[in-house]
Formats: sequence, structure tokens, C-alpha cells
Amino acid sequence: MKKLVTLVLALVLVAAVSCASAVEIGICQLVQHPALDAATQGFRDALTEKFGGDVTFDEQNASGDAVNCATIINTFVSNNVDLILANATPALQAAVAATADIPVLGTSITEYGVALGIDDFNGVTGINVSGTSDLAPLNEQAAMVKELFPEAKKVGLLYCSAEANSIYQVKVVGEELGKLGYETEEYAFTDSNDVASVAQSAADSCDVMYIPTDNTAAAYTETIANVLIPAGIPAVVGEEGICSGCGVATLTISYYDIGYKTGEMAYEILANGADVSAMPIEYAPQFTKKYNAENAKTLGIAIPEDYVAIE
Repeated sequence: MKKLVTLVLALVLVAAVSCASAVEIGICQLVQHPALDAATQGFRDALTEKFGGDVTFDEQNASGDAVNCATIINTFVSNNVDLILANATPALQAAVAATADIPVLGTSITEYGVALGIDDFNGVTGINVSGTSDLAPLNEQAAMVKELFPEAKKVGLLYCSAEANSIYQVKVVGEELGKLGYETEEYAFTDSNDVASVAQSAADSCDVMYIPTDNTAAAYTETIANVLIPAGIPAVVGEEGICSGCGVATLTISYYDIGYKTGEMAYEILANGADVSAMPIEYAPQFTKKYNAENAKTLGIAIPEDYVAIE
């Protein structure tokens, strides 16, 4: 009997130690769409490969609402999770507002200095935040407009005014397009309610559209496509997911890869004690020119051979 009791106690102790050593990670994703989904999957895959069954995820989706991001993040803080993944800028901003102690990693963030209000950002935040960026070379995206549509006169810049990183991208691309001789005009929608009407105004006035890496646009590509395609207006866009829905061409990254890299960063923090405040922001290692074959065909646009069709 004593041996049996001893064995049971030993098993209970092992189970308790196992539970205590399990890593708990809170994941707040702004909205469900292919790019953000891929980043979250890459993150989970990296950590599952490294921790095996010793990691658990509390994955929550904010349905495109920044207020929901704050609610989700505050729950993670109350539960004292070991690390928070903030997938998209509003999630990152909510995490920074909620905790200065729990390590926070962002992914699908275009520009951390803009997102966090850090002037003269040098690539390291100095606070409990690091992560990965989805920023592709904006000058090269502007150059794609020139490559594909050299005869166009006016480019509409279509984006969500509630997304700081979209404002940043539009500013930079607008300046680059100006250098290339294009007239540009900004068309900002505030949320999903006015996407169609703003897109229609842009289509009525412009020859080509540029849409940055924008979460609201990514969630409503069908709405935008239903305006632009019938109007015969092509769009060069910031990433592959948007291009699949309403674009013609993009210079894009792999969101799965940046998510996976973020997972590797999380492992360094959780397993090896890396200081998140000193970890440089990581960027995608490569960029690919891709195109939407169906939209290009519908609009009668010839795509150069060095572009890869989106599958």
C-alpha cells in the first residue's frame, strides 16, 4: 500500500511539474483573412515544433474591431500568459497599452515606429515588444505601376484611414508615384460601411488603383472587386491576399514565413531568456512579383514573364 501511495504521489508530482512548465501563449488576431491566418499558422507551427506538447495557445479573433483587441489582450494579461502574439497593428497597440511586463511579439506589422509612435525608430523598441514586419519595398511597388501601366495618368490610393500603417504606406507610395510622373489622389474609407462608395468614387476618377497592405481592404476584397473590375480599373496592391481578391499585381512576402520567424523569436524569449526589448524587428527575406491571372485576363492586361501567378 505504501508503495502504491508513493507511486501515485510521484505521478501527481510529475503531472504538476509538467503542467507548471507548459508555456501559455495568447494570440490576438485582428481579423480573419488569408495573410493574417498564414502568419498565425506559421507562428504556431514554429513553437509546436520546438516545444511539442509543452505549449498551449489561446487564440482569439477580434473580428476587425480594435475595441475587441483591447478586451482580448486584457484577458491574456489577467490570465498572466507567458507571451502575447499581436497579429496586426491594432492588436499590437492594444497589447502595448495593456502590459509593460509580458513579452509581446507583433507580426503583420508594417512599420513599428509608426504603430508605436516612436520617433526616429532604429529597429529596436526598447520596451517589451519586438516582432516581424510585412513591409515590402514601397518604391518597388510604385515602380510596378509604371511597369504595368505606363500610359496611366492618375493613380487612386485606396486605404482605411483608421490604420496607421496604411497611412504610412500611402504617403510613401504617393511620393514615389509623383516622382514617376503620376497624379495621385487619396481615397480613404473609415470602415467596412463605406468601402464600396469610396472605391466607386476612386474608380470614377482614376486610371489605376493602389491599395496598401490594409486589413480592412483585405477583409473586403470582394466588395472592392465588385466595383473595380466592372469599371475596368486595375489595382496594384500591397500583398498577395488582397491581390487574390481584387488586385492585378503585387510585390508580396510570405506571411507564413514571417509568422514562423516570429515563433522562433518567441522560443528564444521563452526557452533561452532572450530580452525582447533588445531584439531587432525582423523583415521578410525575399519578395515576389505575383499576379491575379483571372483579373488580368478580364481586364486585358499583359503581365511580364517574371511575375508568378497566384495559385
